Amino acid sequence: MKPKNCLIFGGSGQIGRHLIRKLTKNNIKVTVVTRNIHQKSYLIKTQGNAGYIDVVEANIYDEVKIRALFSKADLCINLIGILFEKKKGNTFYNIHTLFPSLLAKLAKEFKLKSFIHLSALGINNAADSNYAKSKLEGEKNILDNFPLATVLRPSVVYSVDDNFTTNFMTLLNRLPIFPLYYSGKTKFTPIHCSDLTDIIYHVVSKNINSKIIECVGPEVITFENIIKKLLKAINKKRILIPMPLSIAKVSAKLFQLMPNPLLTEDQLRLLRYDNILSNKYKSNFDLGIPSTRYFDEELKKYSYMWREGGQFSIEKYISKENT
Repeated sequence: MKPKNCLIFGGSGQIGRHLIRKLTKNNIKVTVVTRNIHQKSYLIKTQGNAGYIDVVEANIYDEVKIRALFSKADLCINLIGILFEKKKGNTFYNIHTLFPSLLAKLAKEFKLKSFIHLSALGINNAADSNYAKSKLEGEKNILDNFPLATVLRPSVVYSVDDNFTTNFMTLLNRLPIFPLYYSGKTKFTPIHCSDLTDIIYHVVSKNINSKIIECVGPEVITFENIIKKLLKAINKKRILIPMPLSIAKVSAKLFQLMPNPLLTEDQLRLLRYDNILSNKYKSNFDLGIPSTRYFDEELKKYSYMWREGGQFSIEKYISKENT
């Protein structure tokens, strides 16, 4: 039986907004927890069908308030994650290990039908990454505390709302030279946000409890080829230079001093490892939920914003593609 009330943490992000639309469209009531209701609620409320979405302001460590929300839920979905650490408690350990463990304990205590947690692909081998270690420890704690939980490990998630393709296209627009870390050989299986939310909804509607599911797109692409595809999409030519690891480490140290760093030392270590299926766990394809959206085709739908002339360059771009 499909759950009727879903509690979502991290609903204001790229994946959360897509997921809210998917769930409410299918008559599942959603309660979204946010740290700043004045800043986020107007955006969140536009994503769901009227009457099917509530927005609640709460600190994620306010166990008393969160406990009250669990008492009314059938299902909990945790989408919260960070790519770099900040001050004021925003550490990998707090966000990826401690907080998900708390949610899993509450899911067990209130006998929820399911708890879905979003982790990351390719973390098993990245033993030298603090990000990966915190994710792995969080997964272990979740499954220890609530065995019915489902952990989803997506590859890089992209869409018009992402911080991946959009940031890279902005940089490629401005920089005449672009560095290729590890010679651009790292492999990815990028998955479109809509494909990922289709997977999450399938898990919800079919009451799937598969422990760990790896979520990937339909193609394997190297980092170098991703950059080349982005350049083609925005109709730019740039010099791509493999960056020596010693220089990359120095640049990462400098970048991570920024409020929103382009690259950190930990991200540089993580970039060393392929972001593809491990074949140790079930994938979305194994569960009969294949990804159908290809990187190039989806990129065309919004990359025009980074081309000369913006939306008015579409016909010119399409004509070039067809010649």
